[in-house]
Amino acid sequence: MITTKKLVLMVGLGISLIAGQAFAGAKPDQVHRLSEDLTPVGAERAGNEAGTIPAWTGGITEPPAGYKVGDHHQNPFPDDKPLFRIDASNYEQYADNLGAGQIALLKRYPETYFMDVYPTRRSASFPERTYEMTIKNAATGTLANGGEGVADVAEGFPFPFPESAQELMWNHKLKYKGVAVIRYNNQIAPTASGKYSVVVLKEELLGLYYTEGLTIADIDNMLIYFYQVVEAPARLAGNVLLVHETLDQLVQQRQAWIYNPGQRRVRRAPNVAYDNPGTASDGLRTNDMTDMFNGAMDRYNWELVGKKEMYVPYNSYGAHSDEVSYDDFVMPGHLNPALMRYELHRMWVVEASLKEGMRHINPRRTFYLDEDSYQILLVDHYDKRGELWRVSEGHSINYYEQPTFWSTVEAHYDLQSGRYVATGLDNSSPTYDFKESGTPGQFTPSSLRKRGRR
Repeated sequence: MITTKKLVLMVGLGISLIAGQAFAGAKPDQVHRLSEDLTPVGAERAGNEAGTIPAWTGGITEPPAGYKVGDHHQNPFPDDKPLFRIDASNYEQYADNLGAGQIALLKRYPETYFMDVYPTRRSASFPERTYEMTIKNAATGTLANGGEGVADVAEGFPFPFPESAQELMWNHKLKYKGVAVIRYNNQIAPTASGKYSVVVLKEELLGLYYTEGLTIADIDNMLIYFYQVVEAPARLAGNVLLVHETLDQLVQQRQAWIYNPGQRRVRRAPNVAYDNPGTASDGLRTNDMTDMFNGAMDRYNWELVGKKEMYVPYNSYGAHSDEVSYDDFVMPGHLNPALMRYELHRMWVVEASLKEGMRHINPRRTFYLDEDSYQILLVDHYDKRGELWRVSEGHSINYYEQPTFWSTVEAHYDLQSGRYVATGLDNSSPTYDFKESGTPGQFTPSSLRKRGRR
């Protein structure tokens, strides 16, 4: 009998063999495939044999009628209805297409948790510039410094022919997100009984890697500038976090500063990385769980398992809607599943296991990356006993004005405590504001006191 795990390993072995035979190193002789059998970012253009995954035809290239920049992104598929529901009574029927964490949630909350599966819509799309630069990167891109950096790439996905786990993780980390973004990344961390308060987080990001015309040398190892201010609740209001996210963190570590309005003082924050707790998260998420994974990869050994068809959160416009309130979202143990949408997509599966001599509260993690966008949509986190501990879901949409495919709500479930933390809840706040440009001068430690408030 072939188990799900064995099936995934077999698929992974096949992909590894193909990669080793045809796609070793930079791939100038394969670039033509990105306009033939593969999409411009390296996904399979064709659908699956069963017809349950359609061919990619460009993703969303035009917003729905009536959409204006600044609106919450309305559902482009309003007439879609669920094909079926996966719940505790029938999950075994679909187990080969589920992650371990999804199965655990269905078993943990048999009366209230379910997954409504909709028709698959391959909606992910990116700007033409991203496609053009990805095609160039395909011929030149390489890993550097043992996989902690990249070389000879710019602007686009670095590895449209991924042959290793680290290349896949770099595709996620360097996915186009707009050059400059202002967003509300509001957060809730309900008690086990469902009581909650809202932490209002306003954030600004400036991504030098995505700036047209800049090279790796030009950005001087500086990947993203990040500024976060707490606007509510009152006891936390005015606290500011500033992060300089470096590209190769073995060359230069992430730098961070905090501003406390009570002390009116700026000081270094050396631990905004790895498994240190995220802002106001009650310890339910680590810093490197932001955007499903971020930061240095040096504490883990990385293994590419293969590709697998899975039911994953996708086109989550119901969770993004400005007609949804926090009360609509929050339930004991998990977010309201009636607001979520799942689809069948091909996912890259990556295993991370802690290196000998390194520490992290999660010695093992399994990441599931969407083939069309390299966005991580699911993560299984294991504890030191080897038991499944936490489950992360990235409910994602296409942001029409860029375009880019990115998470709108991230949910991180603690199976042991029965609690969770959800971020990105901007339903009652302005949606993402994508800017054309920004300046590093807006993100200096000396600017924190001026920008902070009591």
